[in-house]
Amino acid sequence: MSRSAGVHDTLVYRLSQVLTKLNQGESLDPQTLADEFGVTLRTIQRDLNVRFACLPLVKTDGRYRLEQSQLGKLTAKDIERFAALSGVEGLFPQLSERFLRGIFGSGSAQAWLVRGHHYEDLRGKEALFAELEQAIVEHRHLQFTYTKSSGDSRFYDQVEPYKLINHKGIWYLAAWDGNRLKSFSVTKVSALRTGSTTFSPRAEIDTILTGSDSLWIGNKPISVMLHVARRVGSYFKRRDLLPNQVIKKELNDGDLLIETTVGHPDEILPIVRYWIPHVRIVEPRHWQEQMEASLAAYMAPQAGRK
Repeated sequence: MSRSAGVHDTLVYRLSQVLTKLNQGESLDPQTLADEFGVTLRTIQRDLNVRFACLPLVKTDGRYRLEQSQLGKLTAKDIERFAALSGVEGLFPQLSERFLRGIFGSGSAQAWLVRGHHYEDLRGKEALFAELEQAIVEHRHLQFTYTKSSGDSRFYDQVEPYKLINHKGIWYLAAWDGNRLKSFSVTKVSALRTGSTTFSPRAEIDTILTGSDSLWIGNKPISVMLHVARRVGSYFKRRDLLPNQVIKKELNDGDLLIETTVGHPDEILPIVRYWIPHVRIVEPRHWQEQMEASLAAYMAPQAGRK
């Protein structure tokens, strides 16, 4: 067996064992895991904070566990998805369904049907994803070219990488650039180079990232109040459909007043449009007015053709 294959087998074994422990409800101490698998504490922290970023982990007093509602629900398909999202699928073909079924195989899996977001295809980006992971763990500066959807490109230098975030199936790099915390879509990053210089992590950034649902993480937070009709209120009670959602009041008629905090209007307006006519923006009032004006402009040509 080649040295490369041996390294791959070791990683596959470690990841599968840690996932098994999590799936069984264990609360894991990083240093204990490092001692068990004969690796450094930094390696285990990379596994938990970066490779397992797509899993609903809860960190309490330095220990990691799987969210209570997810215990026992990880299936072979879930782990295959994890492998694809974390960028290790192409590097470690041993993560096959047959291999994983031996670890997570259970008749209970037949009782579950999980429907969620369509996940971004990262095939071809495995090396880039792995390099971003390493730079985050080692606190190394990055330089790269970033191409927006419009086609415009910009070169970034001396960027401080902090976190890889999966938001609704799409991977983003949270990084400090200049004097701001920004998010970059991973698939739009190219010509990536890891610098030889390191940076001292800013203590407040981890708190910002873990405490916000927003992707406009460098913008000043904007408080938004929405009126939600009783007819659809149960959907908003069942789970958070809005970033940083807080139900402030349930009115006598069953309608809801919900507060949300966003960094940009585009975080909330598409959601409000989806729920028309059952959701309206109360504050800032001009956001509701601007949205109504844009809808009127959209409908005007349609009306003219009738």
